[in-house]
Amino acid sequence: MGSTYDSDRFGGRTHGQGGAGWPTGGLFEAMDGLRSMFEQRVGGPRMGRGDVRAAVLALLAEQPMHGYQIIREIEERSGGTWKPSPGSVYPTLQLLVDEGLVSAEESNGRKTYSLTEAGQQEADGAGPAPWEASSTRDSAGLTALPKAGIDLAQAAAQVGRSGTSEQVKQAVAVLDEARRKLYSILAQD
Repeated sequence: MGSTYDSDRFGGRTHGQGGAGWPTGGLFEAMDGLRSMFEQRVGGPRMGRGDVRAAVLALLAEQPMHGYQIIREIEERSGGTWKPSPGSVYPTLQLLVDEGLVSAEESNGRKTYSLTEAGQQEADGAGPAPWEASSTRDSAGLTALPKAGIDLAQAAAQVGRSGTSEQVKQAVAVLDEARRKLYSILAQD
């Protein structure tokens, strides 16, 4: 399929029959740039150390856990918008142990943490867990836009790789219209 199309749009010329209409670089460089821009971690404001403490207490109020369970639970409950590092969770756990709010028991080479009576009282008196706070819930919606951008970039790349010249021209028109509509959204009051 030795198709040709507007090389200015995609920044390169097509290959012959073996390339099946692939541009030599511009489209794929643009798609890679777009993909990497959207794949950057999105997730609203960065959570502070107090939020890690509150999250750990909230989780341990439900059941004893080891550190990596806590990290996974926080990530899952925040919809993937917050994944604290081991470098913030483990020092927080040690601090809670030092304060007498958490106890640690080693079993099978892992430390399992649970709340003490004082820790349970503190957890009971705390407000909602950090992942339940409105700013975290609102930021979870922000993950939909980057995902949609990645999906769009992948579809455009597929058309660029295997589409005919007419299909590529149609795709360009659709993308141009989508770009105009996105800017019009920002222009609204």
